[in-house]
Amino acid sequence: MERQQKPYVIAIAAVSGGGKTTVTKRLTATLSNSKALYFDDYEFDGEPDDIREWVEKGSDHNVWNLSPLINQIQLLLSEHIPPLDYILLDYPFAYAHEEMSKLINFTIFIDTPLDMAMARRILRDFAEESIENVRNDMENYLSRGRNAYLDMLRTTKPNSDFIVDGSLPLDTIVATITEEINNKKSRKEESPLYEPTN
Repeated sequence: MERQQKPYVIAIAAVSGGGKTTVTKRLTATLSNSKALYFDDYEFDGEPDDIREWVEKGSDHNVWNLSPLINQIQLLLSEHIPPLDYILLDYPFAYAHEEMSKLINFTIFIDTPLDMAMARRILRDFAEESIENVRNDMENYLSRGRNAYLDMLRTTKPNSDFIVDGSLPLDTIVATITEEINNKKSRKEESPLYEPTN
């Protein structure tokens, strides 16, 4: 699914609490001449009011109108001066959204165990909240929310080019991803006919 374009567009996904934002920020600091875009910074037409209901109806990724993000990527691809080497996307769908998939060179899924992701999310989102709010969130997770996590493992994970263990230390995750990116680009430069398989 690799695209012939410059800069190299890399999408990074994980379940909520899986580390995608932290990894994206660290990779942006590690990879030369790179810029990060974050999915949660945008408002999209067609965005489901209830993610759990969207998942229960089959999680059609193409109902999302991702034009604000797509337009920003296209602008960076065509007009950024000086040209970027990398555009990093904190983005949850890998290649599942048809229009976005045309812009992405490489997709990464951070495969974090769900118990670790949930613990991180509670520590992140409920630091100032009451135990009652935590209890309500856990009840929602068990009744419906967990399905959204499982849906990502069903749709985004197998739709990704590279999977990294999210339970590893951050430095190890970033080093592993960086090595894979460098290897992938080297193979392409050495063998123009090289076609990656997914």
